[in-house]
Formats: sequence, C-alpha cells, structure tokens
Amino acid sequence: MRRVQEGVPIGLIGYLDGFPVAWCSIAPRATYRPLGGPARPDEAEGEVWSLACFFVKRALRGEGMTPQLIQAAAAHAGSKGARILEAYPVQHGSPSYRFMGYVPTFERAGFKHVGLAGSRRRVMRLDLG
Repeated sequence: MRRVQEGVPIGLIGYLDGFPVAWCSIAPRATYRPLGGPARPDEAEGEVWSLACFFVKRALRGEGMTPQLIQAAAAHAGSKGARILEAYPVQHGSPSYRFMGYVPTFERAGFKHVGLAGSRRRVMRLDLG
C-alpha cells in the first residue's frame, strides 16, 4: 500500500470491453527484491525496469493477452525513462514460476537471453533505446 500511496509504479491492468481481465507487474528493478538479473556497474538506477509477473483471466489464456501486456509494459517503461526492460520467464512445462511468462513469448517480443536466475528462470532483456 505504501508504494501505491508514494506513486511507485507497480503494474498495468488490461481491460476487455471495460472489464479488467489481465495484469502485469512493471516497475524499476530497484523496487523489487533481487530477481537474479545481472547488475552492471554502468547502469544508472531507474534505467532497468523489471517485468516480473502476469495474470490473465483463465478464459482468455492462450488468446494473445501476454504479448499485448509485454508491448504495453515496454511502452510504459520507456515513457518513464527506462532504457532496458528485464524479464524472468521459464520454459514451457516448468513446474514453477509460470506466472513470469514463457521464454518463447519473450523471444518473439525481441528479448535477448542474458543469464539465468536460479535453475528455471531465464533472464532476458529488451533494449528500449
């Protein structure tokens, strides 16, 4: 609640026909607990944003909502000064962390592999310019 009251960005809501049906977390990486992404000394605070999890209403899963959320999150982060968008997806069939998205979805969105975060999550980045 404190972050919301302080104006810290925490996510985007996706609507269909005026009803909320999807959500993604999108915020400066520094506002999250360590997610496993590579820290680089040349990156200024607020330059890297994290896209850390998704929710899509069950009836709409597999209908292309996640790519739309990724696109909206990238545009939002870029408009707030982010230069890099970082995500932590897993491969299909992963027994955990599926709420972080799947690697092929991020590959299709232009993200590049930059490392691992634990044994399941991949660290992927999109250059926002």
